[in-house]
Amino acid sequence: MAQPQPSLSYVHGYSESEATRLGDQADTLAELLHHDTHYRQGESVLEVGCGVGAQTIHLLRHSPAAHLVCTDIARPSLAAAKVSVAPAVARRQIQLVQASIFALPFASGTFDHAFVCFVLEHLAEPERAVRAIRNVVRKGGSLTVIEGDHGSAFFHPASEHARRTIDCLVRAQAHAGGDANIGRRLYPLLVQAGLDQVGVSPRFVYADDSRPGWVDGFTRKTFIAMVEGARAPALQLGLIDEAGWTRGIAELKRSAEGDGTFCYTFFKATAKVR
Repeated sequence: MAQPQPSLSYVHGYSESEATRLGDQADTLAELLHHDTHYRQGESVLEVGCGVGAQTIHLLRHSPAAHLVCTDIARPSLAAAKVSVAPAVARRQIQLVQASIFALPFASGTFDHAFVCFVLEHLAEPERAVRAIRNVVRKGGSLTVIEGDHGSAFFHPASEHARRTIDCLVRAQAHAGGDANIGRRLYPLLVQAGLDQVGVSPRFVYADDSRPGWVDGFTRKTFIAMVEGARAPALQLGLIDEAGWTRGIAELKRSAEGDGTFCYTFFKATAKVR
């Protein structure tokens, strides 16, 4: 009998504004996260949890001759991804497949590589997910995982109210079964899942008024927009009241104004399949 498949609860939702945020995030972070990911001509790459295709676009730019198979559990997200990468779909460089990460419809060792970005944080059983991905990658192939860590967010001016809104997102994600601070545990997670040659590198974001592109692209359009998207679950779960939420968001936005600063760390892990 097949094991039950844990549900994936996407705390940010599937709204049009969230799709826009994902695109802004991917574009802003493209060089930081993807500059050292390259796949060779003819190699097969599985992207698990491709969502609306925001990261897929950048995988294609860095590996224009590789063949990608991109999966996601949400049909609307796949429909959006099909539009985002339409030329690659038309020339059959990309195949889009609706599938759960825990029931990937591929034979053992099908792919040369696998890529996962901002997916494990939403899963109640991330190690089981990594094992499922590992099983469809050939021996000697690679796995690349990128995750954030909301506990790494620091900002000026300091504000307990702003910090509480971020904590509301972390707690809401935990309530849904995920871990918004998973970046810091990628190394043990991949080792425990049976991967070899695991290496993790931090990718640090710092934004202040002298770096307006980062202030707008990351502080405002990526991080603050993400926290704002957690308003409904935070209020529904009773993690905060309306007045506290409004004040916290307002004070968090100060980090993107004038003398404000914002810091955050992503973690990128690579490993080999034994």
